[in-house]
Amino acid sequence: MINSVRNTVLAVCNKNNYGYISPSDFNLFAKQAQMDMFEDYFYQYNYQINKVNAHTTGSSYADLAENLLEVIDSFSVYAALANVAANDFTLPADVYYVNRLQVKNLDIEKVSESKLLNLTNSLLTAPTEEFPAYIVRGNTATIFPDTITSAVFCQYIRYPLDPKWTYSTLTNGEPVFNPDVAGLGYQDFELPLSDEPMLTTKILRYAGISIREAEVVNAMNTMETQENQQEL
Repeated sequence: MINSVRNTVLAVCNKNNYGYISPSDFNLFAKQAQMDMFEDYFYQYNYQINKVNAHTTGSSYADLAENLLEVIDSFSVYAALANVAANDFTLPADVYYVNRLQVKNLDIEKVSESKLLNLTNSLLTAPTEEFPAYIVRGNTATIFPDTITSAVFCQYIRYPLDPKWTYSTLTNGEPVFNPDVAGLGYQDFELPLSDEPMLTTKILRYAGISIREAEVVNAMNTMETQENQQEL
């Protein structure tokens, strides 16, 4: 998909003499566009869930909340956490959202610092190995009670991999797409094919800002607004 998106972006820019977009610039714009859309999935999902609760949405193919959940779940990872000290565990470097932590197939309750203090100050509510709790400080999850020092697993939503359009040769001064060149790190978009038009729109907007073409930015902003209105 990434080559198709780039070809469309270049075709629009070349047709209107807006300027050239280098592969490195395109990759930067592609990364930002993908992140924009990835983060927007969560807002869209929340919006659609509210519509479901209000009984104003459809079912089957019209169940947009379920469709969005399938896309989000494609980034789901279940992994063991590394114990770094006592009851401290390092969260994965690519974690975007921690959905749950588990130990011995038991869910670990996430609590705030203030709630943890209240829990640990009471013998009746203090975390136990049967009813554990955790807090997050930076990229570290601290599990309570502190007797839990191993076998902690995390189910989380990871960040999408950075897209990268790669090439191997030049033909008439133009780079030729090649995803198989060793060491260049080719990576396609990780979003559904149906998102290609919006990805193209967003990249063109960033390209317009880069080459200071207000006409491109305004046109792409209008297209994006229309797309969003159709989704609603």
